[in-house]
Amino acid sequence: MDKNRRTPALYFIIAFLLGLILGIYLLKGQIEKQGVAPYGASKFDAVLSLINKEYVDTVDVAKIEEDAIVAMMEGLDPHSQYVSEEEFNAMNDPLLGSFEGIGVSFRIEKDTIAIINTIKGGPSEKVGIMAGDRIIFVDDSLVAGVKIKNEDVMRRLKGPKNTKVNLQVMRRGVDGLINYTVTRDVIPTYSVDIAHMLDDEIGYIKLNKFAATTYDEFIKAAKDLRKQGMKKLIFDLRGNTGGYMSAAVDIADEFLPKGSLIVYTEGRNRSRRYMTARRHGMLEEIPLAVLIDSESASASEIVAGALQDNDCGTIIGRRSFGKGLVQEQMMLTENSAIRLTVARYYTPTGRSIQKPFKGNREEYLFESYERYENGELFNQDSIRFDDSLKYVTPKGKVVYGGGGIMPDIYVPLVDDTTEYYFNRIVNSGILFQYAFDYTDKHRQELNQYKDVETFNKNFHISSAMFAELVKQADEKGIKGNEQEKAVARKESDILLKAYIARNIFDDAGFYPIYEKMDDILQRAIQELKAEKP
Repeated sequence: MDKNRRTPALYFIIAFLLGLILGIYLLKGQIEKQGVAPYGASKFDAVLSLINKEYVDTVDVAKIEEDAIVAMMEGLDPHSQYVSEEEFNAMNDPLLGSFEGIGVSFRIEKDTIAIINTIKGGPSEKVGIMAGDRIIFVDDSLVAGVKIKNEDVMRRLKGPKNTKVNLQVMRRGVDGLINYTVTRDVIPTYSVDIAHMLDDEIGYIKLNKFAATTYDEFIKAAKDLRKQGMKKLIFDLRGNTGGYMSAAVDIADEFLPKGSLIVYTEGRNRSRRYMTARRHGMLEEIPLAVLIDSESASASEIVAGALQDNDCGTIIGRRSFGKGLVQEQMMLTENSAIRLTVARYYTPTGRSIQKPFKGNREEYLFESYERYENGELFNQDSIRFDDSLKYVTPKGKVVYGGGGIMPDIYVPLVDDTTEYYFNRIVNSGILFQYAFDYTDKHRQELNQYKDVETFNKNFHISSAMFAELVKQADEKGIKGNEQEKAVARKESDILLKAYIARNIFDDAGFYPIYEKMDDILQRAIQELKAEKP
């Protein structure tokens, strides 16, 4: 075919394609005009478009979108979640190692914001705000007696660095309200609750989360304890629900020889990734006990699993939560996000410690309570592991997957009926409330104790204080016989005193006193004392 005969055919093909494109464009416009989502849109987009264009009343499309996202996430595992704009900072700030605010810890007490403590060197302490003060006004808005919630308080008190907030506070013994202008600043948050020596050889570090600053805090604490003569360590991960995997890996690295496998991850769209010890750790040779319980989860379990599977140290306590899933936070519009499970993690022996999820979120989250009901917390023999999930460490220790980290030494709860009365007082919140009220009323005399050691040596729970505590329990319908009250008297000498100390000195006051009645900690001390450094 010659050139002149090919040209008309080529023009015809081009014209046909242009017409087809124009037709599709016009059809798409007609569909959208009629309220139907464009070709290629998902059902979600189509339904949202129809509601927006055709529904009889005006609707809040953004809210419909958000509700739909929440519903979608609830169809996944319990750890995948939608983070709204309102929740974003509250969920992320604790893991960043700092936030911007006025530097106080508080609680809502009788519908009033009561200051428990001010951060040392923080904005509130600098202007003279004190523990025990009640905030009545924030920037001319009344916040007392209006049923304010914790999140509302946080929203009013937190804010960008160098911005100011005006407070009017009530102080016991002072007439009228005191006015303060507080300039917000960066407020550090800490992962290490306490690090101190239990005796001449044994150091103790308690970690509450794995955040951006956790590794640096941990290293500083460990170095300080080494200077004080630490030859053995108790590392407490009880109640630690996790955080950043990188922080867990870095801390595990300090205990394990270079090249040791710490954890690996794998998901449907994530290739297998191994994380190993990269350096000589400063705590490799130290005798170690790691404490865990049913609230130790995620990053805590990575550390405990890595040490257990590498035959490093002794895991002591009760079976951990069982979260072996990896979440990534993915940003959406308007400062919202989703935290999506993208992989599972596996301990060095290859076990997944993720506990089963059968589609019922409530059942999954309350599984720890079921451990109490089925007797596991009182008797190790009540725990059943699937033999198909059995693994063996390099030194021949048998470990199991499929439901948390089982400690090497299990410490059951003591099933003592004589403690029932005291436990009811504690669980009802009466003892905690009494400690707060007592501290509030006697703050001036309590402030004479300049350090925890002096307080612990010289402050005692009087018979009159205990009688008042019993009276309050009685008024709440909690009654006990003389034997039960005798037990409660002995226990409150420690726990009530520890709570009062916390109100004065924060956690640095609580743990050194409470440790006397801490059965898991005492077992760890016993084990380490029997081990040569």
